[in-house]
This record gives sequence, structure tokens and C-alpha cells, in this order.
Amino acid sequence: MEREHFSATFDTELDELRSMLLAMGGKVEMMISGSVKALVERDTPLADSIIAMDHEVNNLEVNIDERCLELLALRQPAARDLRFITLALKIVTDLERIGDQCTNIAKRAKELNAEPQLKPYIDIPRMAHWTEVMVKESLDSFVHGDDDLAIKVCNDDNFVDEINEQIHRELLTFMIEDSSTISRSMKLNYVAKSLERIADHATNIAEMVIFMVKGKDIRHTIA
Repeated sequence: MEREHFSATFDTELDELRSMLLAMGGKVEMMISGSVKALVERDTPLADSIIAMDHEVNNLEVNIDERCLELLALRQPAARDLRFITLALKIVTDLERIGDQCTNIAKRAKELNAEPQLKPYIDIPRMAHWTEVMVKESLDSFVHGDDDLAIKVCNDDNFVDEINEQIHRELLTFMIEDSSTISRSMKLNYVAKSLERIADHATNIAEMVIFMVKGKDIRHTIA
């Protein structure tokens, strides 16, 4: 009876940890869409609010770290539960860095909003959409232990890289043809690079999910 109570309590604690991770994930998803919306709609107050959200993400990282360490110390989990908690510690680091990249995008949006718009923003919002999908699906795969979804996330990273390269080439053309566009082009390129890094963090999470489910480290092996 005591063992059953311990198991039920531990299961509840793991569910709470999942909820905390999803809350943090939801926050960074909002930051991705919000930071790019601030750029596209030239909404500087929105950019300011995204920058302020970074503190909330940092606080969530600290809280989740503390919860994971507490579970490791008090519950001494084994096998898959141990992998779940230790990987949660790594995943929050990726989520926190995604928040940092969103803050960087919002800062560039503020700078670009103060200047004439270089071009219609089409590819950057499209890139942001797919990076946000990758983040959401990587967390869903973690919570549900879905390695197939995790593999999809890893493969989707190639598509995001292609959009990033396309944006880079287009901006390079702007800079070559008109030197007055260099500053704005470089800032937009920085935005695209930040989105590409967010996709990389989502891929990191997905690779860790595959390790959690299969016990196999596939980093650097997916084409």
C-alpha cells in the first residue's frame, strides 16, 4: 500500500513537472510569434513587452531546475523516469535560450521600426511560423514520449535552414545593389539567424526525446 502511494505521488509530481515545462514552452512560443509580429506590424510597444517577458522565462527556468533537482534527490528515480527528469533539466536550458533569441529579435524590431521599411516581410513570418511549430512539436513529443514526432522536428530543421539561406541571399543582393540598405539588411539577417537558432534549439529538444524514448543518442546522425 505504501509503495502504491509513493508511486501515485511520484506520478503526480512528474505530471506537475510536465505542466511546468509546457507553461514555459507556451511562453516562448508567444515570444516567437510576438517578436516577429512586432517587426511585421512595426509595433514597438509589443517589442518592449516581449523583451520584458524574458524575465518570466528566466524565472520559470529557475523554478523547473529546482523542481527537477528536488525530485532527483527525494525520489531517486530510475530508468525512464530518471531520463525524463535529467532531460527536463537540459530542455529548460534550450527554452531559456529560445527566449533570449526572441528578445534579440524584439530589439532588432525596435531598431528597424524606427527606420523606413526595407521590403515587405514575407519569408521572415513564414520562417517564424515553422520555428514556432517546431518548438511546439518538440515539447509535445517530450510530454507524450512520441519519438516519431521528434524525428519529424529534426527533419523540419532542414526546411527552416533553406528559408534562412533564401533570406540571406536576398538581403545580400539588396546590400550589393544599394549600400544605403546595408544596416537594415544586416538587422533583418540577424532576425533570420535568430529564428534559425530557435529551430536548432527545438531540434536539440527533439533529439533528447529520441534518447529518452529509445535510449539512443542520435545527435549528428539525422540527415
